[in-house]
Amino acid sequence: MLAIPEVVGPNAIVSALLYTLSVLVLCDGLLRRSGKQLSWSEYAAGIFLIVGGIAYFFYVDRQLITRIYLLNFGFGLICLATSWRLRSLRLGRTAERILFWILLSFSLHFFPRTILTVGVAAPAANEFASSPFWLALQFSLAVLGAALALALLQVAASDTIEDLRRERSLDPLTGLLNRRGFDEIAGEHLHVSRTWPVSLIVIDIDHFKKVNDSFGHPAGDTVLTTFSRSLLTTARHVDVCGRLGGEEFLLLLPNCDAMGARTIAERLRTKVRLTSFKDLPRDWRVTVSIGIAEARRGEALSDLIARADEALYEAKRAGRDRVRLYREVVASV
Repeated sequence: MLAIPEVVGPNAIVSALLYTLSVLVLCDGLLRRSGKQLSWSEYAAGIFLIVGGIAYFFYVDRQLITRIYLLNFGFGLICLATSWRLRSLRLGRTAERILFWILLSFSLHFFPRTILTVGVAAPAANEFASSPFWLALQFSLAVLGAALALALLQVAASDTIEDLRRERSLDPLTGLLNRRGFDEIAGEHLHVSRTWPVSLIVIDIDHFKKVNDSFGHPAGDTVLTTFSRSLLTTARHVDVCGRLGGEEFLLLLPNCDAMGARTIAERLRTKVRLTSFKDLPRDWRVTVSIGIAEARRGEALSDLIARADEALYEAKRAGRDRVRLYREVVASV
């Protein structure tokens, strides 16, 4: 637009480079939000194929229509590949679903719009600005580009709200959900039929007060943070981990009955027993007592926690470093 550089060939190449970089950076930003990214080799390949192709079809085999197809189909393929890598967004929050479908529409529109408006003959240079291709390009990019920008703004606002909600719901020491955050998420699972059966594990670190009294509160904090990492690595991706308070922790397991929960609990108990905790003597063994209860239809979360607590107290009475099911407690009574 500014005719920098003035000569047509270099101007076309510089324009193609700026266009290509803008598409690559946009797609890279979208991917980074989801924990992915474009590699340097993908950047290099995109620039080489598109910008190199523009240079070839200007200086070696001058074809305006081929350059148009190369730019538009190239950008469409880059955006389409990004949409594929972000396909999980279609199942996410409302803002993420809107972003995905607008991005997919933006990606696909490059193909029919170019095919339908370019035609079989390239427009003359003095008529290019008024050609159907150029007018359709400006209109489609104005509409879909604005829609994509608004979708990005909506997702950014949604992410900020979600970050604030997550910070409010997290325990600052362990990074696990605090009681408030755990209650919110666990309560949702108890009311969604597709997550049943649901089980709850309550864990208590044995003799934790003795750790604080013998080695100080920093050592106690180390035990809590190290145990929290063990809990997270033992839990499944769908499980909900929380800190009830002090040395007591909660683990909600959707789509898991009591026997499946027991398997996970035993795995966690063994892992903790074999873990060496920093700031503690090497021969000091940290153990946990665990209680398990399987949720009942219509049961409140507080009642489920109370039943799992009963199983936990039975594990403590039996000598600690044990796993107990609530139904076993009822049977023994």
